[in-house]
Amino acid sequence: MSGWHTPVPDDHPAASLLSADAVRARCGEVLRWVESGQSAHFRFDDSQLTPTARYVCDTIRQRYPDLQVPYHSRKRHFDAGGVDRWAKLVEERGLDADPAECARVAIDLVIPSVLLDAGAGAAWRYVDALTGQTLTRSEGLGVASLRLFISGALSADVRHPLRSDAVALQGLTADRLASAFQVDAENPLVGLQGRTALLRNLGMVMAATPAVFSRSGSHESRLGNLFDYLRAQADGDRLEASVILDTLLRALGPVWPGRARLQGVPLGDCWQHPALADGWVPFHKLTQWLTYSLLEPLAWGGLTITGLDALTGLPEYRNGGLLIDTGLLVPLDPAFATRRWAVDDEAIVEWRALTVSLLDRLAAGVRSELGLSAEQFPLACVLEGGTWAAGRRIAAERRPGGGPPLTLVSDGTVF
Repeated sequence: MSGWHTPVPDDHPAASLLSADAVRARCGEVLRWVESGQSAHFRFDDSQLTPTARYVCDTIRQRYPDLQVPYHSRKRHFDAGGVDRWAKLVEERGLDADPAECARVAIDLVIPSVLLDAGAGAAWRYVDALTGQTLTRSEGLGVASLRLFISGALSADVRHPLRSDAVALQGLTADRLASAFQVDAENPLVGLQGRTALLRNLGMVMAATPAVFSRSGSHESRLGNLFDYLRAQADGDRLEASVILDTLLRALGPVWPGRARLQGVPLGDCWQHPALADGWVPFHKLTQWLTYSLLEPLAWGGLTITGLDALTGLPEYRNGGLLIDTGLLVPLDPAFATRRWAVDDEAIVEWRALTVSLLDRLAAGVRSELGLSAEQFPLACVLEGGTWAAGRRIAAERRPGGGPPLTLVSDGTVF
């Protein structure tokens, strides 16, 4: 597989796009473009900022009356229906006896699960055989991916089924994934082929990146070995969240199919918008979602993650839908809600950029309303408590089935 597996020099044009700082700064330029009246797609109604923050706070208090909100993380989806499936797995397999190996197994699970977490579509359902629960959307995808992982389908070593290695991932088929996710003609899953290709690409990238995914003295390419790589980057037991994201952006850049490259470097979730002098607006949504989802596994392995608010909000259906449904963002096209949009359409790039920037403003309003500081209530908690849940809540209030206020054509690798 052609790709890029070495650090990008600081003077490479792509280096300025591969960080959370770049996401925040460039999305801010798009917001300024909209605020100055140059947009053909949206108007920002700042009079709705306080009411939206209060709606989010109301959602937080409903879900977490004690305000003890966990991080926005894939693990929340493993807990669907009030069942802590990860804790059950840890207990059954004795994973807590070795914190480092527990972290590796969690990383083996979380990375493929996050990459499978693009929008499922409104028609898809998953029945969890162990609980009898019927789950949809992110919760269904999360539990289905957990069951896939536990089955050993992502490990080529039958002696160690709780692993995700390069050999097994490269051999994954769409039929195997369809079977695990209970997909058939009556239960379609959006982007099945794209999801399969993403995991196969992941296996190829792992095999080509031994510095990150192979432990010293071993030729085994395993996702869990990322723990050892990151532990080596830590200052004692303290690790900056930005280091996690930067590592993932560079290590997993070639995973994303059909994306733009800049002088040979794959840019991933990065798109064009006229508000920027060079046109590029980075989001790195799934990679940041993955970073948020690795905070707990790395902590279980003994690392203390610092600098959480260096990461940005996630520009996807729920966070971005909240802004439209509350009137914070007003589409200028009367047919906006009924059109089918592509990921690279200027209006969608703009909507996502506005979502990133306005989530920062909302976070400040939420903290003010709750009487908490950024340190007490980082963005990872605002999202979980929070804007993502509020986006789902208001969608259910506004539309049968709770779909978002726009329709996107997805290949299963962005949203």
